[in-house]
Amino acid sequence: MDSSNKKNLMLMVPMLHQGGFERVCVKTARLLQDIYNVHILIFTSRDMHYDVSGIDVIDIDVPAKDGKLNKVINIFKRVNRVRKVKRDLGIDYSYSFGSSANYVNSLSGVGECLLTGLRGQIDLENPSQIKLFTQKSTRVLSCSKDIVRQLSENYGYDKSLCIYNPVDVEDLTARAAEPISDFPFKGQDVKVISCMGRDDYQKGTWHLVKAFYLAQKENDKLRLMILGDGTWENYRSLVDGLGIADKVAFMGAKKNPFPYLKASDLYVCPSNHEGFPNAVLEAMALGKPVISTDCKTGPREILLSDEAYQNLGDSIGLKTIDKPVCGDYGILVPNVDEVENFDPTYITPEEEMMGSQIGSLISDQELLSKYAERSFERAKDFSPEKYKENFIRILNSL
Repeated sequence: MDSSNKKNLMLMVPMLHQGGFERVCVKTARLLQDIYNVHILIFTSRDMHYDVSGIDVIDIDVPAKDGKLNKVINIFKRVNRVRKVKRDLGIDYSYSFGSSANYVNSLSGVGECLLTGLRGQIDLENPSQIKLFTQKSTRVLSCSKDIVRQLSENYGYDKSLCIYNPVDVEDLTARAAEPISDFPFKGQDVKVISCMGRDDYQKGTWHLVKAFYLAQKENDKLRLMILGDGTWENYRSLVDGLGIADKVAFMGAKKNPFPYLKASDLYVCPSNHEGFPNAVLEAMALGKPVISTDCKTGPREILLSDEAYQNLGDSIGLKTIDKPVCGDYGILVPNVDEVENFDPTYITPEEEMMGSQIGSLISDQELLSKYAERSFERAKDFSPEKYKENFIRILNSL
């Protein structure tokens, strides 16, 4: 299609370092380039992590700053620069990812169809921001059904639409085939549990470390591999205190983490908050069995069938489960505390349940294989093709 006949779509994200919604932003741009003139607008190009070759990226060069006054000044700068870009490019649709981008997008409208994206539970915990987004947006797009429900129940907003994040099974499979030389447990007769996420309280990784400690007491062949950005200093002290430093590897951020996930035996998501956990779906696309907390939001929508998800919502709403649930596509365990605790002597009931499920599943080869097969099949339900169709349908409806 001639670019002059295409409508102009701006995707706005603060930066392209690493993280779930940044990845979705880039994927959205690539999927829609044949239909729209796509531009990605970022606030800073520092520490760019993602491959954006062939995509028009606009850097307004207003990076984050410390201090309340500087933050206010930054908002004005960003809004003014974004508004000018929207006018200069004749933007028809603007879609922002994450609360800081949503804020700027909401305040810089020039009459385009303005879409804000709610990507996680924490986005819903600021009523003033939610009020702004719902008032200024043509539509609020949510990455899970639970977020749509919360907007309706808690804010009386009924114009939100759910669009699940895409996962490209074929692409992930190809990337996972790349050779790696630093797999931490290479050549050992062990079972490796993997987890991917930055060193952040939302990811709840200290809960997994303690759960792993309990599981490995019953099975000396277990190992834990953690992939993600951060210093992990508190965690290194924790594993030392638990006496499992030789069984836990902190791999840091990897540009291509998928060969490491592929080489593991089980994926565990210990988050206390999510939006829609991309890493869970990516592990499933690689045929990894999954155990996840029943955190807000996303895991139950992935690991349960539609019927089981509806039944659970009807019975407990948005509350978390109080005991493990073996879903059609993976195992849910009760949600975990969001207050970091690196005391090696303090173990919670939720950590005990997580550890018990890890130990039981990793020791049951038949069940492990069953969940591996179902994981792979489930991941196909979130294909890029379906995401693209849904996104175009939403834009056309505006």
